[in-house]
Amino acid sequence: MTFPELRVLAAVDAAGSFTAAGARLGLTQSAVSHAVRTCERKLGAVLFDRGRHGARPTEAGARAVARARRILRLLETMGAETRGPGPEGLAGPLRIAAFRSAAAQLLPGALARLAARHPGLAPEVRIVREIGRGTAGEVADGRADLGIATLDGTQPLPPGLVAVPLITEPYSLVHPAGHPAPRSLPLVDWAENCGSYTRDWWAGQDWIPPATINAEDDSVVLSMVAQGLGMAIMPSLALAMAPAGVTVVDLGPTGPRRIVGYVTTPELAGSAAVRELIRALRS
Repeated sequence: MTFPELRVLAAVDAAGSFTAAGARLGLTQSAVSHAVRTCERKLGAVLFDRGRHGARPTEAGARAVARARRILRLLETMGAETRGPGPEGLAGPLRIAAFRSAAAQLLPGALARLAARHPGLAPEVRIVREIGRGTAGEVADGRADLGIATLDGTQPLPPGLVAVPLITEPYSLVHPAGHPAPRSLPLVDWAENCGSYTRDWWAGQDWIPPATINAEDDSVVLSMVAQGLGMAIMPSLALAMAPAGVTVVDLGPTGPRRIVGYVTTPELAGSAAVRELIRALRS
């Protein structure tokens, strides 16, 4: 595979059509089509379904595109890795994927420390819901250099990643302040709050009813609890900026906990920018 061919694969996946990919790369549609056919011949698999909808990666194509992105990223960092840091430290983009509460609570301090040492680095932070493949999937697919992820959830991490714990956070009961019987309230829950780290404990608590309200975001859950619509069981990162009008109650030493850490690829784990970000996160 050549560098231009890898770029074409990534561009077609991102743009969703051969024509749009050509516009991004300054190539004709026929040149893009020829490059894709060449890649398919070299790899021995159909990489894209073509049709009126444009071009969508096949299962084999998704794997090829993920590998192409990771190789392209290594080539992008090769110059900086070879030259080493300049007078003002490292420079260039640093792509980070994180779920909302981790991005809000763990990243600001780490990025401030990183900026003090390497003002030339340009972090790009994307918020990714920790559902399905989540932030780890973004790293595996070559869209992020490092992801902040839950490491003990029901969905196993994609193979071939480096995963290291950063913190263990406890869950707490959160309810409207002043309520005389918070455990009698209906449950407000959200889609990301469904990992194996809570499921076994949850099943043994006969006081927890089925959720009457399901939201897509933990901050929405907190707002609803503050308005007296129910109680919730939430991890500490989500509760770090709990609004006025709620009370947070520790669930004790037998309460559920979850592990939050970082994931990256073995090759990027050795890159200077990712190493410096990990250093900032751990400090």
